[in-house]
Amino acid sequence: MNSDYELKNVDPEDIEDLLRKTEESFGIKFEYNEFVYVTNFGQLCDHIINKIQVENATGCTSQQAFYKLRNALSEVLNLEKKQITLQLSLKEILPASNRRTIVKELEYKLGFKLNILFPPTWIILTMVLIFLVSPFLFFYDWRLAVSGLIISIGGSLLSNRLGRELNLKTVHQLAEKMSREDYLMSRRNSSTVNRSELEKLLTNWFKNDLVLDELDRESAIGR
Repeated sequence: MNSDYELKNVDPEDIEDLLRKTEESFGIKFEYNEFVYVTNFGQLCDHIINKIQVENATGCTSQQAFYKLRNALSEVLNLEKKQITLQLSLKEILPASNRRTIVKELEYKLGFKLNILFPPTWIILTMVLIFLVSPFLFFYDWRLAVSGLIISIGGSLLSNRLGRELNLKTVHQLAEKMSREDYLMSRRNSSTVNRSELEKLLTNWFKNDLVLDELDRESAIGR
């Protein structure tokens, strides 16, 4: 994967991370220097879409993702499907007390990770602060500095494994996330794509994840 190109004013590492997610979502693999001739977002979209070599089929993927999610929620939570609407609150059906267990069961039913649980913000900020301060402790006591680094890294890994905070609010938001980040697995037939919706999906995904005010086919990719 090439790291020399970026959307204008965007950190190239953020682009790299999003391209990796794109690979996973669409079951493709980018080679080094593959985007050397790409100069704008439209060309990037075309390149990604052309690389997806599976059968074209109709059907809205976000709608199909909702149906899959609704079926999984119905089975795991023993709810009637009619109770599971797009605007249903995730906090309402995923209580904090057993949220991790329920999410694991949902992931098993769906066949992929949802990645919707995170540690509380205060823990993240604390671990970041310890990590940033630790190098300065080498001037006083190297043992304190090393301990700080170990605590910050270990604490971050542990908190991520035990996190129970939701980063989404509704079933609709989760279905949309599924249709972006696990596109093929969210479709009724995982060996198909709906090419007519791919550019819009990629545009919204890049725009939202990279926090861009505007993004269209002519948006330049800087070097």
